[in-house]
Amino acid sequence: MKTDIHPDNYRKVIFHDNSSGERFLIASVIDSSETAKWDDGKEYPVVHVDISSKSHPFYTGQEKVMDVAGRVERFKARAQKAEKQVVRKKKA
Repeated sequence: MKTDIHPDNYRKVIFHDNSSGERFLIASVIDSSETAKWDDGKEYPVVHVDISSKSHPFYTGQEKVMDVAGRVERFKARAQKAEKQVVRKKKA
């Protein structure tokens, strides 16, 4: 492996999934002011994420609506509008 190719702040970070409560210890350069202890007893920076492989429907096989900013409703409204336009074109 090549030496000196990683940034200076490349270190292990705990990613905490807020949806499932699962935690992952992964090397990263992301900044965090919060720290927590890992299973090995050492302290690592913590980053909170809303979704990960433990809570994403693609990986879990379960549909789960996580709508913080109304994105799902806006998408559904656009889809309905597009569907109505298709139906009108077919009638014409």
